[in-house]
Amino acid sequence: MATKTAIERGEERSAKRQEPGALSELSSNAMGTWTNFTRFLSDVRAEMRKVVAPSRKEVKVTTTVVIVAVFIFGVFFFVVDWIFNIGVHSLLAKLGGLQ
Repeated sequence: MATKTAIERGEERSAKRQEPGALSELSSNAMGTWTNFTRFLSDVRAEMRKVVAPSRKEVKVTTTVVIVAVFIFGVFFFVVDWIFNIGVHSLLAKLGGLQ
């Protein structure tokens, strides 16, 4: 109960306020996590509706381009490696590193 002077001043002692407990924090975090997860899934679904699968012709063309590019890069690196190999061997021969 409030004292007479506290009542006159308009002050009332309120009941002890409790901080949110661990259980309420856990439930609010779980609900927030669940809300974020469902929002994420709806965003994924919306993005997946925008995806278009390539046609068979497009797949053939891009596969051919990749195979040709791999072959060209393979030949290029073979030639570059061969040139460096010749250069290193000739340099080592001049320096007396090769017997």
